[in-house]
Amino acid sequence: MSKFTKEVVDDLAAKLLIGLSPEENELVVREGDIIEENMELIANIPGIAEIEPMTHALDDFVFSLREDVKEESVPIEDLLKNCDDYEDREIEVPKVVG
Repeated sequence: MSKFTKEVVDDLAAKLLIGLSPEENELVVREGDIIEENMELIANIPGIAEIEPMTHALDDFVFSLREDVKEESVPIEDLLKNCDDYEDREIEVPKVVG
């Protein structure tokens, strides 16, 4: 039996605060069934349980972290010289949304 039902999708959509039309709900149910079928195919591959999960696509992946060195930063006054309009340390920017 499918884990993806109309009721499950409606419940998840409500929790995510998104509204789904009946057509969108049906699409999500069908896509969920496809994903579930593919996961079942993968789970049934012989010997899959013995395979160690990968941590990176490249086996020889090596990383090194740089030393954390404290550096002087640019004085705030110098940065504010590049701004058109500011008050104290707050910069006024143009409104871009509604």
